[in-house]
Amino acid sequence: MTPCFADDLQSALLDRQPFKFHHKLLGHPALALDNLSRVLPKLPPQQVMYSKGLLDVEADFESTFRKKPQDRSLEETIESIRTRDSYIMVRSPETDPSFLDLYQSLCSEVSSLMKSRGVGDMPVGAQLYLFIASPNSVTPFHIDRYSTFLMQFRGSKTVTVAQPWDDRVVSQPDREAYVVRQNTKLPWSPQTDQISTAFEFSPGEALHIPFVAGHHVRNGPEDVSISMSIIFNTRESIRWRDALSFNHVMRKQLQRVRMGPGKVGQSAWQDALKSRMWHGYLKARGFED
Repeated sequence: MTPCFADDLQSALLDRQPFKFHHKLLGHPALALDNLSRVLPKLPPQQVMYSKGLLDVEADFESTFRKKPQDRSLEETIESIRTRDSYIMVRSPETDPSFLDLYQSLCSEVSSLMKSRGVGDMPVGAQLYLFIASPNSVTPFHIDRYSTFLMQFRGSKTVTVAQPWDDRVVSQPDREAYVVRQNTKLPWSPQTDQISTAFEFSPGEALHIPFVAGHHVRNGPEDVSISMSIIFNTRESIRWRDALSFNHVMRKQLQRVRMGPGKVGQSAWQDALKSRMWHGYLKARGFED
């Protein structure tokens, strides 16, 4: 298999804090522009999302791609991305054979990291995401419902990441609502960046973004940016996700008596209990067998 991560990856910090390291995938043929130009138009339309115009850090990232530009095709967007403000996001490019070996190699290395951290044997729901963006383009402030390793292949960017579970960055109610997809536009202010870390990012470098860590991205001015992430869940992050979902439901009930649910991410046994209660809630409503 293709070696992916360098030895400076700190597996003990997985989902504990963001950190930068190096990857070994520069020059991989799947990420060459000629291969991308061939693969992207062949993928199912629901896997390729794109927008025109520079986004703002305060925009709703997820809703941006629900409506594709009517005056520009994907092929035109790819051809003009060096000179026109565009952003392309590709979900699961590993469905094309040219990405399959890369995907399998990344999953294998993530599996090893998870085992060393004691959070499972195999990544759950692992997918690749590919990002191709014009110079100076912005990925708005958001959190992820999974763990992420982001790798840079072309161009540069600044990725500003907060510590996970920091209520000053994303409040508990906002975090819960985001995880259950009730609200995907999170408040951001310049003060948010003052309590976050800005990572300067260039080809050959990689970054770990922990589960639910608030972050946003600004590409450099000099070139088109090509980056790729592998996203996945661990046994631990699935428990957190379930507990956040349970909190969201309970918060509405507890507000009637001016109370709120306990914070997720501080007690493993409490999170596990909430996870079990969440699945019981789903089963009672016919969503699980």
